[in-house]
Amino acid sequence: MHRFTRTAAALLIVDVQERLAAAMAPQRVERLVNRTLAAIDGAKALGLPIVVTEQYPRGLGPTVKAVAARLGPTFSPIEKLEFSALVPGVAERLAGRPTVLVTGMETHVCVFQTVRALSAHGLTPYLAVDAVLSRDEVDHRVGLGLCADEGAVHTTVEAALFDALERAGGPEFKAVSAAVK
Repeated sequence: MHRFTRTAAALLIVDVQERLAAAMAPQRVERLVNRTLAAIDGAKALGLPIVVTEQYPRGLGPTVKAVAARLGPTFSPIEKLEFSALVPGVAERLAGRPTVLVTGMETHVCVFQTVRALSAHGLTPYLAVDAVLSRDEVDHRVGLGLCADEGAVHTTVEAALFDALERAGGPEFKAVSAAVK
């Protein structure tokens, strides 16, 4: 049985970068960015660690401006060349958090290889299907299937955040509700 809890979870944002986003359908990128912003706001409200990677930023550019701005002035992405985002700096920041909500680009490459690595290391990846994207729809669908085959729990940003929240009422509920609108 799977449960996404605030004491065990973290948010991992994989390679949501300017030049990569520019190669994708604008409406789909807008949805991914909006859902990623909701994940960030919800994670902050619930006290979840947030880890961000950038794949070869010299070539693919920095993290999308709206995402970087939401993360705030202390935002410090982990640069990587590996397709999997489970590189040493990420693994250190995820220490003690066995469940990981994964968002990012591209579903069939870096997201899939990250999910596979998380599973191989005994962590439970929760794939936010509304916050992952590939340039091509076929690659995206195949990537979702590959992630499921590797043990990813398919969820949405809203479903994961409310699972971690557990109950209505109070300031955290209001913050998470506002985040997912």
